[in-house]
Amino acid sequence: MSSSEPSGMNEGTEPGATPQNPFDANMLSSIQADIEEYLLGGSRCFTQAQIAEFAGVSRDRADRLWVAMGFAVDEDPDAVMFTQQDADALKSLTSMVDRGIISRSSEVAAARSLGQSMSRLAEWQVSLIGTHIVDQLTESGDQDPESIRKLILRLGAEIIPAVESLQTYVWKRHVASSTGRNVGNPGEEVASRILIVGFADIVGYTSLTRGLDPAELSDLLERFESASAEIVGRNFGWIVKTVGDEVMFAAESPHHAAEIAMQIQESVLADHDDPQLRVGLAMGPTLVRFGDLYGSVVNKAARLTSSARPGTVLIDSELAGAVDMDANFKLRHLRPRRVRGIDRLEQYVLRRNLES
Repeated sequence: MSSSEPSGMNEGTEPGATPQNPFDANMLSSIQADIEEYLLGGSRCFTQAQIAEFAGVSRDRADRLWVAMGFAVDEDPDAVMFTQQDADALKSLTSMVDRGIISRSSEVAAARSLGQSMSRLAEWQVSLIGTHIVDQLTESGDQDPESIRKLILRLGAEIIPAVESLQTYVWKRHVASSTGRNVGNPGEEVASRILIVGFADIVGYTSLTRGLDPAELSDLLERFESASAEIVGRNFGWIVKTVGDEVMFAAESPHHAAEIAMQIQESVLADHDDPQLRVGLAMGPTLVRFGDLYGSVVNKAARLTSSARPGTVLIDSELAGAVDMDANFKLRHLRPRRVRGIDRLEQYVLRRNLES
């Protein structure tokens, strides 16, 4: 290669390194191993059979729970892949079943629900923590493996407990809030309750993504999710989940559910350059299972959302009957529609009563 040709490497960096990340692949692998060991409280020391024996369960049951939490099982049964904390966690989960806190028939679903929730949270936290650690390592300029190891352990001792403490507090606060909603309801993992279920989605999202760069799209979604969550929480509802351009929420009070829908239309993405929203609400018996909602009410709310014109709120006849005498709102009955899964969908446009 002649001296005039680009080498593909920046002078002074190791192979695989970039100006943004000055560590080579071997160094990054070492950093990852150090962080993992710190997070998991030690090195890997158990095989699949050993961790199952420690927890007092069959290996098949241990593998099912491990996979349900979102982790892979090595094809080699003799692979040493589990730490002492992994073993303790498995034993804690199975002991909850033994004590009747979780039923045996629902332990896999419980593990899966916990794993999916934690996975999403971890993705955000890894970005936060990883960026800070790499920035600090870059700033130190140290390439000595032992010095880097000590710095990682020090940074981990500073960051991880703070994030863990905040996470635990927010979790406890949500448990307290959820307990308030569930007092008097069955204490099973699965229960049926009368709820108002709602969806809010961004109109034309697919075409919109083609016209925005990643930073603009991220900003739009952040404003949509942040404002929606604030409105839902302020009106005593809760976010069930967010999926890209759509927020699913629920409330127990018809008035609060209607307020949430109207405030989302009035306040979220209200700038004239922003895309419009559609909101749909339905009321009735809803299956609550591990934090998610199921049943015909959910299907009805989704169909109302897709049927709504941009900038409007559509509700079903049950919710319309519940808010009909509420002076804050007025209703307009639309012609029933036949939609997939529902032969006759009664629909009402919900609006503010500006004369109240």
